[in-house]
Amino acid sequence: MRILVIEDEKGIAEAIQAILENHRYEVDIVFDGESGLDYILTGLYDLVLLDIMLPKLDGVSVLKRVRQMGIEVPIIFLTAKSQLEDRVSGLDLGADDYMTKPFEAEELLARIRLRTRQSSITQVNHLKFGNLILNLDTRALSVLEHEVKLSNKEFLLMETFLRNPQKIIPKNQLILKVWGPLDDSEYNQLEVFISFLRKKLRFLKADVAIKTTKGVGYSLECSVKEGDS
Repeated sequence: MRILVIEDEKGIAEAIQAILENHRYEVDIVFDGESGLDYILTGLYDLVLLDIMLPKLDGVSVLKRVRQMGIEVPIIFLTAKSQLEDRVSGLDLGADDYMTKPFEAEELLARIRLRTRQSSITQVNHLKFGNLILNLDTRALSVLEHEVKLSNKEFLLMETFLRNPQKIIPKNQLILKVWGPLDDSEYNQLEVFISFLRKKLRFLKADVAIKTTKGVGYSLECSVKEGDS
């Protein structure tokens, strides 16, 4: 299981990372809201620990944007604020839980187990846009009776597009999703895999296609004509 920690206090972030990694979780940490939002949008994470008081973009704004985009990853707020109205406000905005710092490691671990267990119960095993369906269990892409299997990288790309239909996804976000946070120079490979996916969409006779926005990124659109892709 992979967890993202968005916390501007480096000591706290690293302490949380150490606790979680000691319990065999994979953990990434970032120190500001803008970077945190970019990481969430990759779709790599099973749960997010989100501080409210963050530089560049505060935690409440991050949460609002994530929920507005239809991303339902479990999010636990971490904050020094203990007032009832702050806790209620965070939960009303779509947070799954709320922890006041400082907190005990065992309580944090228990809440993570609870939220991820609840998430797995309600998880949908497919994504759909237009007549295109992606099976998250088998990694098969299908239209009616026609089906193709996707490679790991193709699957990660298509999953990202289907979770964010009709939204331009920057190239760097797609690279982060497929090649990971440490690789930022895979633009040529990205174009190759986009080409692979386009061929498979044409083979399936999908009524959606991947559109290029020059200098920005790609988006999955309905009824895109060949000349637009």
